[in-house]
Amino acid sequence: MTDLTFEDCLARLEQIVGALESGKLPLEESLKVYEEGVALARRCSRYLDDAERRIEILARDERGAVEARPLTEWDREGEQ
Repeated sequence: MTDLTFEDCLARLEQIVGALESGKLPLEESLKVYEEGVALARRCSRYLDDAERRIEILARDERGAVEARPLTEWDREGEQ
């Protein structure tokens, strides 16, 4: 599972949710895929945390301070 992209993780999570919601899996299989889903959800959370840190680094000003502004303000600055 270490080489899965964020998108791969989300796709597999969708499959897992569908399988669990169907109610057709035996209990042991349900527990197995549920555990896989929890691991994938944690992995997705780490991906998002890492992306947020990277964005903060890119958004630092010349003094190194991060200025919190809505994304739309950053978009408008790039258009100027």
